[in-house]
Amino acid sequence: MIGPAYDANKHTDLSSLSAAVIDYAQERIRLAPPLDRPLTEAELIERVGQTITAEGLGGGEAMRIFADELAPTCLSTDHPRYLSFIPCAPSDAASLFDVVVGASSIYGGSWLEGAGAVYAENLALRWIADLVGLPAGAGGVFTPGGTIGNLSALVAARATARAKAPAGLRPNTIVATEGAHSSIKSAAEVMDADLAEVPLNAESRLTGANLREVILALGAEQVFAVVATAGTTNFGTVDDLASVAQVCQEFGLWFHVDGAYGGAGLAAPSIRELYAGIEHCDSFIVDPHKWFFAPYDCCALLYRDPALARAAHTQKAGYLDVLTDAPEWNPTDYSIGLTRRARGLPFWFSLTVNGTHAYSAAIEHTLDVARFAEEEIKRRPHLELVRARDLTVVVFRRLGWDAGDYYRWSDALLADEFAFVVPTAHNGETLARFAIVNPQTSQEDIVAILDTMESHPAR
Repeated sequence: MIGPAYDANKHTDLSSLSAAVIDYAQERIRLAPPLDRPLTEAELIERVGQTITAEGLGGGEAMRIFADELAPTCLSTDHPRYLSFIPCAPSDAASLFDVVVGASSIYGGSWLEGAGAVYAENLALRWIADLVGLPAGAGGVFTPGGTIGNLSALVAARATARAKAPAGLRPNTIVATEGAHSSIKSAAEVMDADLAEVPLNAESRLTGANLREVILALGAEQVFAVVATAGTTNFGTVDDLASVAQVCQEFGLWFHVDGAYGGAGLAAPSIRELYAGIEHCDSFIVDPHKWFFAPYDCCALLYRDPALARAAHTQKAGYLDVLTDAPEWNPTDYSIGLTRRARGLPFWFSLTVNGTHAYSAAIEHTLDVARFAEEEIKRRPHLELVRARDLTVVVFRRLGWDAGDYYRWSDALLADEFAFVVPTAHNGETLARFAIVNPQTSQEDIVAILDTMESHPAR
Protein backbone atom coordinates (compact mmCIF):
# COMPACT_ATOMS: atom_id res chain seq x y z
CA MET A 1 0.00 0.00 0.00
CA ILE A 2 1.46 3.37 -0.98
CA GLY A 3 0.49 7.03 -0.72
CA PRO A 4 1.61 10.12 1.22
CA ALA A 5 -0.89 9.72 4.07
CA TYR A 6 -0.15 6.02 4.53
CA ASP A 7 3.61 6.56 4.42
CA ALA A 8 3.38 9.44 6.88
CA ASN A 9 1.40 7.34 9.33
CA LYS A 10 3.65 4.33 8.85
CA HIS A 11 6.94 6.11 9.42
CA THR A 12 6.26 9.15 11.62
CA ASP A 13 3.14 8.32 13.60
CA LEU A 14 3.91 4.68 14.41
CA SER A 15 5.43 5.38 17.81
CA SER A 16 2.56 7.51 19.08
CA LEU A 17 -0.05 5.19 17.56
CA SER A 18 1.60 2.15 19.16
CA ALA A 19 1.64 3.91 22.51
CA ALA A 20 -2.03 4.86 22.21
CA VAL A 21 -3.09 1.34 21.26
CA ILE A 22 -1.00 -0.39 23.94
CA ASP A 23 -1.99 2.10 26.62
CA TYR A 24 -5.66 1.54 25.81
CA ALA A 25 -5.25 -2.25 25.88
CA GLN A 26 -3.40 -2.18 29.20
CA GLU A 27 -5.92 0.17 30.79
CA ARG A 28 -8.86 -1.91 29.55
CA ILE A 29 -7.38 -5.05 31.07
CA ARG A 30 -6.52 -3.35 34.36
CA LEU A 31 -9.76 -1.60 35.08
CA ALA A 32 -12.96 -2.99 36.50
CA PRO A 33 -14.88 -2.95 33.21
CA PRO A 34 -17.89 -0.66 32.87
CA LEU A 35 -20.99 -2.45 31.67
CA ASP A 36 -21.79 0.32 29.13
CA ARG A 37 -24.91 0.28 26.96
CA PRO A 38 -25.82 0.25 23.26
CA LEU A 39 -26.92 3.27 21.21
CA THR A 40 -29.18 3.34 18.19
CA GLU A 41 -27.76 3.68 14.70
CA ALA A 42 -29.20 7.20 14.50
CA GLU A 43 -27.43 8.16 17.73
CA LEU A 44 -24.14 6.78 16.44
CA ILE A 45 -24.51 8.63 13.14
CA GLU A 46 -25.04 11.83 15.09
CA ARG A 47 -22.13 11.26 17.46
CA VAL A 48 -19.58 9.62 15.18
CA GLY A 49 -20.61 10.27 11.59
CA GLN A 50 -18.38 9.13 8.73
CA THR A 51 -14.90 8.04 9.73
CA ILE A 52 -13.56 6.58 6.49
CA THR A 53 -12.29 9.44 4.36
CA ALA A 54 -10.01 9.86 1.37
CA GLU A 55 -7.18 11.44 3.38
CA GLY A 56 -7.59 9.52 6.63
CA LEU A 57 -8.10 10.93 10.13
CA GLY A 58 -4.79 9.76 11.57
CA GLY A 59 -4.10 7.30 14.34
CA GLY A 60 -4.73 9.58 17.27
CA GLU A 61 -8.15 10.67 16.11
CA ALA A 62 -9.13 7.14 15.11
CA MET A 63 -8.22 5.88 18.58
CA ARG A 64 -10.14 8.76 20.19
CA ILE A 65 -13.26 7.88 18.20
CA PHE A 66 -13.04 4.25 19.19
CA ALA A 67 -12.22 4.85 22.87
CA ASP A 68 -14.62 7.74 23.47
CA GLU A 69 -17.52 7.03 21.13
CA LEU A 70 -17.62 3.41 19.93
CA ALA A 71 -16.29 1.28 22.78
CA PRO A 72 -18.76 2.66 25.37
CA THR A 73 -21.65 1.41 23.19
CA CYS A 74 -20.35 -2.18 23.28
CA LEU A 75 -21.31 -4.19 26.34
CA SER A 76 -18.42 -5.56 28.37
CA THR A 77 -18.98 -9.29 28.28
CA ASP A 78 -16.41 -9.65 31.06
CA HIS A 79 -18.41 -7.45 33.44
CA PRO A 80 -19.19 -9.48 36.59
CA ARG A 81 -22.91 -8.68 36.25
CA TYR A 82 -23.08 -9.65 32.58
CA LEU A 83 -25.04 -12.85 33.16
CA SER A 84 -26.87 -13.23 29.83
CA PHE A 85 -26.37 -15.72 27.00
CA ILE A 86 -22.96 -17.26 27.84
CA PRO A 87 -20.49 -14.50 28.80
CA CYS A 88 -16.83 -14.25 27.83
CA ALA A 89 -14.36 -13.49 30.61
CA PRO A 90 -10.82 -13.91 29.27
CA SER A 91 -7.89 -14.01 31.66
CA ASP A 92 -5.49 -11.08 31.67
CA ALA A 93 -2.80 -13.27 30.12
CA ALA A 94 -5.09 -14.43 27.32
CA SER A 95 -6.25 -10.89 26.51
CA LEU A 96 -2.71 -9.53 26.42
CA PHE A 97 -1.48 -12.34 24.23
CA ASP A 98 -4.34 -11.80 21.80
CA VAL A 99 -2.65 -8.46 21.04
CA VAL A 100 0.59 -10.34 20.30
CA VAL A 101 -1.17 -12.79 17.98
CA GLY A 102 -2.79 -9.95 16.07
CA ALA A 103 0.54 -8.15 15.69
CA SER A 104 2.49 -11.24 14.60
CA SER A 105 0.88 -11.96 11.20
CA ILE A 106 0.88 -15.68 11.92
CA TYR A 107 -0.96 -17.95 9.51
CA GLY A 108 -2.20 -20.83 11.62
CA GLY A 109 -3.42 -23.15 8.89
CA SER A 110 -0.32 -25.21 8.18
CA TRP A 111 2.74 -26.56 9.92
CA LEU A 112 4.94 -25.23 7.11
CA GLU A 113 3.87 -21.64 7.75
CA GLY A 114 3.18 -21.68 11.50
CA ALA A 115 4.97 -24.64 13.07
CA GLY A 116 5.47 -23.09 16.51
CA ALA A 117 1.91 -21.79 16.69
CA VAL A 118 0.44 -25.13 15.61
CA TYR A 119 2.64 -26.95 18.12
CA ALA A 120 1.45 -24.69 20.96
CA GLU A 121 -2.20 -24.98 19.93
CA ASN A 122 -1.87 -28.75 19.88
CA LEU A 123 -0.55 -28.72 23.44
CA ALA A 124 -3.73 -26.93 24.53
CA LEU A 125 -5.87 -29.34 22.52
CA ARG A 126 -4.10 -32.28 24.15
CA TRP A 127 -4.93 -30.94 27.63
CA ILE A 128 -8.61 -30.84 26.67
CA ALA A 129 -8.42 -34.29 25.07
CA ASP A 130 -7.01 -35.65 28.33
CA LEU A 131 -9.91 -34.09 30.25
CA VAL A 132 -12.35 -35.81 27.90
CA GLY A 133 -10.46 -39.11 28.12
CA LEU A 134 -9.66 -39.40 24.42
CA PRO A 135 -6.79 -41.65 23.29
CA ALA A 136 -3.26 -40.49 22.51
CA GLY A 137 -3.96 -40.29 18.79
CA ALA A 138 -6.83 -37.81 19.17
CA GLY A 139 -6.44 -34.33 17.76
CA GLY A 140 -8.19 -31.45 16.11
CA VAL A 141 -8.23 -27.72 15.57
CA PHE A 142 -9.42 -24.43 17.00
CA THR A 143 -12.35 -23.06 14.97
CA PRO A 144 -14.09 -19.65 15.22
CA GLY A 145 -16.90 -20.94 17.43
CA GLY A 146 -19.21 -23.79 18.29
CA THR A 147 -21.31 -23.38 15.15
CA ILE A 148 -18.34 -24.09 12.87
CA GLY A 149 -17.04 -26.71 15.29
CA ASN A 150 -20.33 -28.63 15.25
CA LEU A 151 -20.71 -28.27 11.49
CA SER A 152 -17.16 -29.50 10.86
CA ALA A 153 -17.64 -32.53 13.12
CA LEU A 154 -20.91 -33.44 11.42
CA VAL A 155 -19.38 -33.09 7.96
CA ALA A 156 -16.68 -35.55 9.02
CA ALA A 157 -19.31 -37.86 10.52
CA ARG A 158 -21.36 -37.96 7.32
CA ALA A 159 -18.34 -38.50 5.09
CA THR A 160 -17.27 -41.39 7.32
CA ALA A 161 -20.73 -42.98 7.37
CA ARG A 162 -21.10 -42.75 3.60
CA ALA A 163 -17.65 -44.22 3.02
CA LYS A 164 -18.67 -47.28 5.08
CA ALA A 165 -22.26 -47.59 3.81
CA PRO A 166 -23.27 -50.33 1.37
CA ALA A 167 -23.69 -49.34 -2.26
CA GLY A 168 -26.84 -47.31 -2.84
CA LEU A 169 -27.11 -46.08 0.76
CA ARG A 170 -26.34 -42.47 1.64
CA PRO A 171 -26.93 -41.84 5.37
CA ASN A 172 -28.31 -38.33 5.78
CA THR A 173 -29.90 -38.02 9.23
CA ILE A 174 -28.64 -36.33 12.38
CA VAL A 175 -30.28 -37.41 15.64
CA ALA A 176 -30.44 -34.88 18.51
CA THR A 177 -32.96 -33.41 20.95
CA GLU A 178 -34.97 -30.22 21.11
CA GLY A 179 -32.51 -29.10 23.77
CA ALA A 180 -29.58 -29.27 21.35
CA HIS A 181 -27.96 -25.99 20.41
CA SER A 182 -29.50 -24.07 17.51
CA SER A 183 -26.30 -24.64 15.54
CA ILE A 184 -27.22 -28.32 15.12
CA LYS A 185 -30.38 -27.38 13.25
CA SER A 186 -28.39 -24.82 11.29
CA ALA A 187 -25.79 -27.47 10.38
CA ALA A 188 -28.53 -29.80 9.15
CA GLU A 189 -29.91 -27.03 6.95
CA VAL A 190 -26.48 -26.12 5.57
CA MET A 191 -25.72 -29.79 4.85
CA ASP A 192 -29.22 -30.44 3.47
CA ALA A 193 -29.47 -33.22 6.03
CA ASP A 194 -32.48 -34.47 7.95
CA LEU A 195 -32.77 -33.80 11.68
CA ALA A 196 -34.62 -36.30 13.87
CA GLU A 197 -35.46 -35.29 17.43
CA VAL A 198 -35.37 -37.61 20.43
CA PRO A 199 -37.82 -36.91 23.27
CA LEU A 200 -36.18 -35.78 26.49
CA ASN A 201 -36.69 -37.68 29.72
CA ALA A 202 -38.32 -36.21 32.83
CA GLU A 203 -35.05 -34.47 33.73
CA SER A 204 -34.79 -32.94 30.23
CA ARG A 205 -31.87 -35.17 29.25
CA LEU A 206 -31.16 -37.28 26.20
CA THR A 207 -31.04 -40.91 27.30
CA GLY A 208 -29.98 -44.11 25.61
CA ALA A 209 -33.43 -45.65 26.05
CA ASN A 210 -35.19 -42.85 24.18
CA LEU A 211 -32.44 -42.71 21.60
CA ARG A 212 -32.72 -46.44 20.85
CA GLU A 213 -36.44 -46.12 20.11
CA VAL A 214 -35.84 -43.34 17.60
CA ILE A 215 -32.94 -45.20 15.94
CA LEU A 216 -35.04 -48.33 15.54
CA ALA A 217 -37.92 -46.33 14.06
CA LEU A 218 -35.65 -44.49 11.61
CA GLY A 219 -33.38 -47.37 10.70
CA ALA A 220 -29.77 -47.06 11.84
CA GLU A 221 -28.59 -47.15 8.22
CA GLN A 222 -30.15 -43.71 7.68
CA VAL A 223 -28.29 -42.05 10.56
CA PHE A 224 -24.78 -40.64 10.31
CA ALA A 225 -24.44 -38.93 13.72
CA VAL A 226 -25.96 -38.67 17.17
CA VAL A 227 -25.47 -35.36 18.99
CA ALA A 228 -25.50 -35.19 22.77
CA THR A 229 -25.02 -32.03 24.80
CA ALA A 230 -22.72 -31.52 27.76
CA GLY A 231 -24.33 -28.37 29.13
CA THR A 232 -27.27 -26.96 27.19
CA THR A 233 -27.26 -23.22 26.67
CA ASN A 234 -30.65 -22.48 28.20
CA PHE A 235 -30.41 -24.66 31.33
CA GLY A 236 -26.88 -26.08 31.44
CA THR A 237 -28.23 -29.64 31.34
CA VAL A 238 -25.79 -32.50 30.72
CA ASP A 239 -27.26 -35.44 28.79
CA ASP A 240 -26.92 -39.04 29.98
CA LEU A 241 -23.73 -39.49 27.99
CA ALA A 242 -22.94 -43.02 29.15
CA SER A 243 -26.22 -44.53 27.97
CA VAL A 244 -26.11 -42.54 24.72
CA ALA A 245 -22.58 -43.77 24.05
CA GLN A 246 -23.70 -47.36 24.61
CA VAL A 247 -26.47 -47.06 22.01
CA CYS A 248 -24.13 -45.41 19.51
CA GLN A 249 -21.69 -48.31 19.95
CA GLU A 250 -24.53 -50.81 19.60
CA PHE A 251 -25.56 -49.40 16.22
CA GLY A 252 -22.12 -48.28 15.04
CA LEU A 253 -23.05 -44.58 14.96
CA TRP A 254 -20.83 -41.51 15.25
CA PHE A 255 -21.18 -40.02 18.74
CA HIS A 256 -20.66 -36.24 18.83
CA VAL A 257 -20.72 -34.28 22.10
CA ASP A 258 -21.43 -30.55 22.02
CA GLY A 259 -19.78 -29.14 25.11
CA ALA A 260 -19.46 -25.59 23.78
CA TYR A 261 -20.43 -24.11 27.15
CA GLY A 262 -20.45 -26.98 29.60
CA GLY A 263 -17.43 -28.94 28.42
CA ALA A 264 -15.15 -26.77 30.53
CA GLY A 265 -16.73 -28.34 33.60
CA LEU A 266 -14.58 -31.39 32.90
CA ALA A 267 -11.80 -29.48 34.66
CA ALA A 268 -13.84 -29.26 37.90
CA PRO A 269 -13.43 -32.40 40.05
CA SER A 270 -16.67 -31.66 41.93
CA ILE A 271 -18.85 -32.31 38.86
CA ARG A 272 -16.70 -34.68 36.79
CA GLU A 273 -19.16 -37.54 37.32
CA LEU A 274 -21.79 -35.67 35.29
CA TYR A 275 -19.73 -36.38 32.17
CA ALA A 276 -19.43 -40.15 32.56
CA GLY A 277 -19.37 -41.73 29.10
CA ILE A 278 -17.93 -38.71 27.30
CA GLU A 279 -14.69 -40.62 26.82
CA HIS A 280 -16.45 -42.73 24.17
CA CYS A 281 -17.25 -39.79 21.88
CA ASP A 282 -16.01 -39.69 18.28
CA SER A 283 -15.87 -35.89 18.27
CA PHE A 284 -16.20 -33.15 20.85
CA ILE A 285 -16.27 -29.37 21.00
CA VAL A 286 -15.77 -26.84 23.78
CA ASP A 287 -15.53 -23.05 23.45
CA PRO A 288 -12.62 -21.72 25.52
CA HIS A 289 -14.10 -18.25 24.97
CA LYS A 290 -16.95 -19.29 27.25
CA TRP A 291 -15.97 -21.02 30.50
CA PHE A 292 -12.25 -21.50 29.79
CA PHE A 293 -11.36 -17.78 30.00
CA ALA A 294 -10.10 -17.19 26.46
CA PRO A 295 -10.99 -14.26 24.16
CA TYR A 296 -13.37 -14.58 21.23
CA ASP A 297 -13.28 -16.48 18.81
CA CYS A 298 -12.07 -19.86 20.02
CA CYS A 299 -13.69 -23.31 19.79
CA ALA A 300 -11.68 -26.46 20.39
CA LEU A 301 -12.78 -29.29 18.07
CA LEU A 302 -11.39 -32.76 18.78
CA TYR A 303 -11.67 -36.08 16.96
CA ARG A 304 -11.04 -39.56 18.30
CA ASP A 305 -9.64 -40.50 14.87
CA PRO A 306 -8.37 -37.33 13.13
CA ALA A 307 -7.66 -39.25 9.92
CA LEU A 308 -11.42 -39.48 9.31
CA ALA A 309 -11.77 -35.71 9.62
CA ARG A 310 -8.78 -35.15 7.36
CA ALA A 311 -10.34 -37.31 4.67
CA ALA A 312 -13.49 -35.19 4.83
CA HIS A 313 -11.96 -31.72 5.05
CA THR A 314 -8.64 -31.58 3.20
CA GLN A 315 -8.88 -29.21 0.23
CA LYS A 316 -7.07 -30.27 -2.94
CA ALA A 317 -5.41 -27.92 -5.40
CA GLY A 318 -2.11 -27.84 -7.24
CA TYR A 319 -0.80 -24.96 -5.18
CA LEU A 320 -1.67 -26.86 -1.99
CA ASP A 321 0.25 -30.03 -2.85
CA VAL A 322 3.22 -28.86 -0.81
CA LEU A 323 0.91 -28.98 2.22
CA THR A 324 -1.41 -31.89 1.52
CA ASP A 325 1.43 -34.24 0.56
CA ALA A 326 3.42 -33.42 3.70
CA PRO A 327 3.28 -35.57 6.85
CA GLU A 328 3.06 -32.65 9.28
CA TRP A 329 -0.12 -31.57 11.10
CA ASN A 330 -2.05 -28.94 9.16
CA PRO A 331 -4.99 -27.56 11.19
CA THR A 332 -7.02 -26.63 8.12
CA ASP A 333 -7.37 -30.34 7.32
CA TYR A 334 -9.74 -30.79 10.26
CA SER A 335 -12.51 -28.23 9.84
CA ILE A 336 -14.48 -26.08 7.43
CA GLY A 337 -12.30 -23.31 5.98
CA LEU A 338 -8.75 -22.95 4.72
CA THR A 339 -7.56 -19.59 6.02
CA ARG A 340 -7.27 -19.37 9.80
CA ARG A 341 -5.63 -17.25 12.45
CA ALA A 342 -3.86 -19.00 15.32
CA ARG A 343 -6.89 -18.42 17.52
CA GLY A 344 -5.88 -21.04 20.08
CA LEU A 345 -2.66 -19.25 21.07
CA PRO A 346 -4.15 -16.88 23.70
CA PHE A 347 -5.73 -19.92 25.39
CA TRP A 348 -2.41 -21.82 25.26
CA PHE A 349 -0.57 -18.79 26.65
CA SER A 350 -2.98 -18.40 29.56
CA LEU A 351 -2.76 -22.11 30.41
CA THR A 352 1.02 -21.87 30.30
CA VAL A 353 1.15 -18.72 32.44
CA ASN A 354 -1.43 -19.70 35.06
CA GLY A 355 -1.28 -23.49 35.17
CA THR A 356 -4.20 -25.89 34.94
CA HIS A 357 -4.84 -25.91 38.70
CA ALA A 358 -5.82 -22.23 38.47
CA TYR A 359 -8.33 -23.13 35.77
CA SER A 360 -9.90 -25.82 37.92
CA ALA A 361 -10.07 -23.44 40.89
CA ALA A 362 -11.68 -20.67 38.83
CA ILE A 363 -14.33 -23.03 37.46
CA GLU A 364 -15.03 -24.42 40.93
CA HIS A 365 -15.48 -20.84 42.16
CA THR A 366 -18.15 -20.12 39.54
CA LEU A 367 -19.90 -23.33 40.56
CA ASP A 368 -19.87 -22.10 44.17
CA VAL A 369 -21.44 -18.78 43.12
CA ALA A 370 -24.09 -20.62 41.08
CA ARG A 371 -24.83 -22.82 44.08
CA PHE A 372 -25.21 -19.71 46.23
CA ALA A 373 -27.56 -18.15 43.64
CA GLU A 374 -29.71 -21.26 43.71
CA GLU A 375 -29.98 -21.20 47.51
CA GLU A 376 -30.62 -17.45 47.57
CA ILE A 377 -33.50 -17.87 45.12
CA LYS A 378 -35.00 -20.64 47.25
CA ARG A 379 -34.76 -18.36 50.29
CA ARG A 380 -36.83 -15.55 48.76
CA PRO A 381 -40.61 -16.13 48.81
CA HIS A 382 -41.27 -14.14 45.63
CA LEU A 383 -38.79 -16.22 43.59
CA GLU A 384 -38.93 -19.85 42.46
CA LEU A 385 -36.39 -22.14 40.81
CA VAL A 386 -37.58 -23.67 37.57
CA ARG A 387 -35.20 -26.59 37.67
CA ALA A 388 -32.22 -27.71 39.73
CA ARG A 389 -29.00 -26.73 37.96
CA ASP A 390 -26.31 -29.06 36.63
CA LEU A 391 -23.60 -26.47 36.00
CA THR A 392 -23.65 -22.68 36.35
CA VAL A 393 -26.86 -21.72 34.57
CA VAL A 394 -29.66 -20.86 37.01
CA VAL A 395 -33.21 -20.38 35.67
CA PHE A 396 -35.95 -19.01 37.90
CA ARG A 397 -39.25 -17.15 37.91
CA ARG A 398 -40.46 -14.06 39.69
CA LEU A 399 -43.89 -14.98 40.98
CA GLY A 400 -46.62 -12.64 39.71
CA TRP A 401 -44.69 -11.36 36.70
CA ASP A 402 -45.60 -11.70 33.05
CA ALA A 403 -43.30 -11.36 30.03
CA GLY A 404 -43.59 -7.58 29.99
CA ASP A 405 -42.46 -7.35 33.62
CA TYR A 406 -39.34 -9.36 32.94
CA TYR A 407 -38.40 -7.23 29.94
CA ARG A 408 -39.06 -3.95 31.72
CA TRP A 409 -36.92 -5.11 34.62
CA SER A 410 -34.11 -6.25 32.30
CA ASP A 411 -34.22 -3.02 30.27
CA ALA A 412 -34.04 -0.93 33.45
CA LEU A 413 -30.97 -2.83 34.69
CA LEU A 414 -29.15 -2.17 31.43
CA ALA A 415 -30.27 1.45 31.16
CA ASP A 416 -28.77 2.03 34.60
CA GLU A 417 -25.63 0.10 33.56
CA PHE A 418 -26.21 -1.99 36.67
CA ALA A 419 -26.44 -5.48 35.17
CA PHE A 420 -27.18 -7.32 31.94
CA VAL A 421 -29.69 -10.10 32.57
CA VAL A 422 -32.00 -10.78 29.65
CA PRO A 423 -35.04 -13.05 30.04
CA THR A 424 -35.30 -16.45 28.43
CA ALA A 425 -38.29 -18.58 27.40
CA HIS A 426 -39.19 -22.18 28.17
CA ASN A 427 -42.40 -24.00 27.33
CA GLY A 428 -44.04 -20.71 26.44
CA GLU A 429 -43.14 -19.03 29.74
CA THR A 430 -40.82 -16.04 30.12
CA LEU A 431 -38.24 -16.57 32.87
CA ALA A 432 -35.11 -15.06 34.40
CA ARG A 433 -31.75 -16.69 33.83
CA PHE A 434 -28.21 -16.33 35.18
CA ALA A 435 -25.22 -17.71 33.25
CA ILE A 436 -22.27 -17.55 35.64
CA VAL A 437 -18.89 -18.21 34.03
CA ASN A 438 -16.92 -15.16 35.19
CA PRO A 439 -14.72 -15.79 38.26
CA GLN A 440 -15.17 -12.10 39.13
CA THR A 441 -18.92 -12.56 39.64
CA SER A 442 -19.50 -12.55 43.39
CA GLN A 443 -22.21 -13.59 45.80
CA GLU A 444 -22.74 -9.88 46.44
CA ASP A 445 -23.47 -9.35 42.73
CA ILE A 446 -26.13 -12.07 42.87
CA VAL A 447 -27.76 -10.55 45.94
CA ALA A 448 -27.75 -7.07 44.43
CA ILE A 449 -29.47 -8.24 41.25
CA LEU A 450 -32.06 -10.36 43.07
CA ASP A 451 -32.86 -7.42 45.36
CA THR A 452 -33.96 -5.43 42.32
CA MET A 453 -36.60 -8.05 41.53
CA GLU A 454 -38.16 -7.42 44.92
CA SER A 455 -38.13 -3.63 44.61
CA HIS A 456 -39.14 -3.58 40.93
CA PRO A 457 -42.96 -3.68 41.02
CA ALA A 458 -45.09 -5.77 38.72
CA ARG A 459 -47.40 -3.90 36.33
